[in-house]
Order: sequence, then structure tokens, then C-alpha cells
Amino acid sequence: MIDKDFDRTRRAFLDQVLKVSAGLGMATAAPWAAAAGVEPVGSDRVRLGVIGTGDRGRTLIRNILKTRNCTITALCDDYAPHLAKGRALVDPAVPAFADHRAMLDAGGIDAVVIATPLHVHARHSFDAFDAGLHVWCEKAMARTIPDCTAMVKRAQDRRKVLQIGHQRMFNPTYLNAFRRVKAGEIGPLTQIRASWHRNNSWRRPVPADSNDRRINWRLYRESSAGLMTELATHQLQIANWFLDAPPTRVIGSGSISFWKDGREVYDHVALVYDYADGKKVVWTSLLNNARYGCEEQIQGSKGTIEPELGRIFKENPPGVPALRQMAQDVKDGRKRPVPIGGATWFPELPVTTPGESLGWGEYDETMLQFEAFGEAVRSGTPVPGMLRQAYWASVASLLGEQAMDGNRAVDWPSSLIRV
Repeated sequence: MIDKDFDRTRRAFLDQVLKVSAGLGMATAAPWAAAAGVEPVGSDRVRLGVIGTGDRGRTLIRNILKTRNCTITALCDDYAPHLAKGRALVDPAVPAFADHRAMLDAGGIDAVVIATPLHVHARHSFDAFDAGLHVWCEKAMARTIPDCTAMVKRAQDRRKVLQIGHQRMFNPTYLNAFRRVKAGEIGPLTQIRASWHRNNSWRRPVPADSNDRRINWRLYRESSAGLMTELATHQLQIANWFLDAPPTRVIGSGSISFWKDGREVYDHVALVYDYADGKKVVWTSLLNNARYGCEEQIQGSKGTIEPELGRIFKENPPGVPALRQMAQDVKDGRKRPVPIGGATWFPELPVTTPGESLGWGEYDETMLQFEAFGEAVRSGTPVPGMLRQAYWASVASLLGEQAMDGNRAVDWPSSLIRV
């Protein structure tokens, strides 16, 4: 893609973001949307050091390299094969480190990007804040709720930006879905159903120079909550955003029902989150059937929005053309043959009308969130609303784990700090 085409595609994307996020309370309900449409100011790029160059880290590197206001000036990974793959994506002059503290001590960076296993997010963040740096960290925030809270507090105490990777907050399709909800198009929301289903074990081959707990850290309790922290956080963030509040409590059931391979995290979960006024979020995930994949169904009294699929459905769609024609014939006194046959009673089957398109993003929202982060680092001011959304989503995912482990309802904690 030549620069001219790149500029045009990027500008169209930003215009789309600004268009769908304008008005209707979006400034207060999605304040980060305005940051998404701001053109980078100045020629000096924000210098980022990336900690963690595994699969996800390399995806982030590719997106950072597309930005107008960020550059990568250091890499770090304590696993040499991953570090080598990361180095292949950047300028050969970029220094690489096997220890993140050595990278921090070397200087030459303004902020860090953390794409390491979940259980070390908090430690890496603390070390970066203590070094006077800003932090962008992959979701979920941390392995425990106290660590999530401590990350927020450390950022506040050090007056540094802490941004968590929830890229859907910058996606024009989701912003347009929220705008239409705010406009009342689907009526008052009462339930959100969300799921993320896959058909694979999540287990990766272990090279001879490593070990299972290092490579497959997502499958062990000390380092991950499995489906809850790796997948649920995305959709719980969407639910909290659309319902404009965190949940009040959660109940759930989890099991290792298919992949009986020594893993410690559930491969099948089902949870119900209660919200104010009786609203509910139902979240399910399993790893042995991908038929329904990743989806959200945001349900109101007048319709349903499915932002992952980019569709909006009305509860009372237009009638079938043939039936409308028959009704008009009766009104006009015309007579014509009417086919008779088939069932005279229909069960309440799912609506199969195609719905209406919400529009699709034309640019990578992961890149856009880094541009917003870059401007936040420049100004020393966090992107409005983002950290609160991430904090609520991470806490909600970990509460779900507690509810399943204890086979009991778990209330939203009163000890969380204000963000």
C-alpha cells in the first residue's frame, strides 16, 4: 500500500469513528471515541519498549509500526526464540533485552507495552511506573483483584497513564451500535447474551528448550484464569459499557468437560451477571464446538443488536411481501388463487431475517488505540474512561472465576477504588 492510499484509508476510518460517535451522550458514555479521531500532533514519536514478543506481542508490534505517533525503541523477552521473532519485525538497531529491568535501566523509552503472561502484568507495570514510565498493558489487567487495584493506584500515585488493551472501544461498528442504543432504537436494554466458542485445546507444542507451564501458561491457575481472563474480559467490557455500570453479583458453573489433559482451568463455563433493575448478562464459552463462535446479542424491547456480526434486528420486522400483497388484494376487493398447505401453527423459532447492517470498520482499531495511547503519553493525561472500563471488566472476569470455584453467588466488591 502506497502512502497516499494509506492516508486516504486512515482518514476515512477516522471520519467514520467521529461520525458514529457524535452526539446522543457519546461524549460522556464513550469519551475515548474523541481521542480516536484526533490526528497526531508534532513530529516526535513516543518511544515504546515492548515487553513480551510472543504471538500477541508481535501482533501489537505490527500495529504500533503503522501508527503516526509511536515508535519501538526497545524489545524484551526472556525466551530467546520469541525475542528473535520480535527483532525480525523492527529496525536491526533496536536494542533487545532478556530482562525487563535491564531494558528499563537502559533508558531511551517513554512508555512500555506489556504483552507477557497474565500473572506478571502487575510486576512489570509496577517496575515501569517506578522507573517513571507510562504503561500500556494487555488485558486482562492482572491475575488477582488486589493486583488490578494496585495497578490503578500505582498509576494514580505516579501520575502516569495506564491503558489496557480493549480495542473494541475504538471500533466504529461498536460505537455505531452504542449510538443506536442511546437513540432508543432497540428500546430499554434488559439482557446481553455473549459467547466465545472455539474448537481447539489451547495447548501448544512445547519446544525442547522450554517447558509446558511456560509455553501453555493459559492452562494453569497460577498464571491464568483461562477463558475468563483470556476471552470474557472483552465481552464483559462491552456489557458494562452498554449497561453503563458494573454488575452487582455473579453466579456460574465451570468444568473441565472435554480436554482432560492435565490442565487446571475450565474448558466450559456458563455465568449469569446481575445488574441494577434486574438486567442480566449471560456469558458462555467452551473449547470443543465453534459453531457459534464469538458473538454478543444486546437485547432490548424493540430489537437486538449484534455488533460482532455488524447487524441490528427489529422485534417487528416488515411483513412478508406476499402477505402484504394478499392484504392489499383483500382491501381492494381483488381475488386471486391463494396457495394453501404447510403448517398452520409455528413454534417460536429464532428470527431469521437478515437485519440491517451497522457498517464495518475499514481500519485496524488495535492500531488506533495505540495512537490514542501515544497522545495520552504526550500530554500525560489518560484517555478518558478507558481505565475504568478495563478495571471493571478485569474484576468482573475474576469474580466469575470465584463464583464458579465456590459454587456460590459473589457480590461486586465494595473495596474497589474510584477511577
